[in-house]
Amino acid sequence: MAKLLANKIVVITGSSQGIGRATAIAAANHGADLVLHHLGKETERDVMKVREAVEAAGRRAITVAGDISQRRTSASIVEEAVKAYGRVNVLVSNAGICPFHTFLDMPDDLFLKTQQVNFHGSFFITRAIANQMAKQEGEHRGGAIVAISSISAFFGGIQQTHYTPTKAAIKSLMESTSLALAPHGIRCNSILPGTIETPINEDDLQGPKRKMMEERIPLGRFGRPEDIAEPVCFMASDMAKYITGASLLVDGGAAVSLQ
Repeated sequence: MAKLLANKIVVITGSSQGIGRATAIAAANHGADLVLHHLGKETERDVMKVREAVEAAGRRAITVAGDISQRRTSASIVEEAVKAYGRVNVLVSNAGICPFHTFLDMPDDLFLKTQQVNFHGSFFITRAIANQMAKQEGEHRGGAIVAISSISAFFGGIQQTHYTPTKAAIKSLMESTSLALAPHGIRCNSILPGTIETPINEDDLQGPKRKMMEERIPLGRFGRPEDIAEPVCFMASDMAKYITGASLLVDGGAAVSLQ
């Protein structure tokens, strides 16, 4: 397999499970060293397993804990990355939550938390990493930022009125930062997964609903985290060096089927 990210330093937020975990392992297999962000004590065991998988692939990894919705966490991630590696080449802004809830009785704190984690967190880490990338010179000038948006940026969700707007915002953030950061040699793109089986949605994808949803996907199955990890690695790599401001839909054909 081609080493798409050979000797790159890759920061991944929300890397203890799901898409973040799969992307970390894929990036290591593609030759990257990792900065693995996770929430805290409750995710420490899982992130250490990811670190072990990265090291088993012959690459290095450090872990950084913190609430991504807080600006200080982004500052800490950059500080630890530079301390360990001296630079950052790639950011994968992945951390997010999706607590399903009906609209009319949506608690204000749940709405605000979802905005803060998903969108504010993506903004803060993108800004912090971009400032570091903008300082880098020579062969490490610039870099690539890949944000995990969602097919939900295009479609509504009956119990996701607090969630889908954040994914549209992340897509828009990458489009705007692609313009703002191009002079610094920083590319910004988003990946829009369809329905991917992760711990976030495992309870929601059970029973009769599962069969109905799978039948609407042309490729006949839900996605797996690994199905997203490889496109992320491509978009972060020099093979995509002329791609910025783009949104890559990775959904098994679901969006086409729904139109």
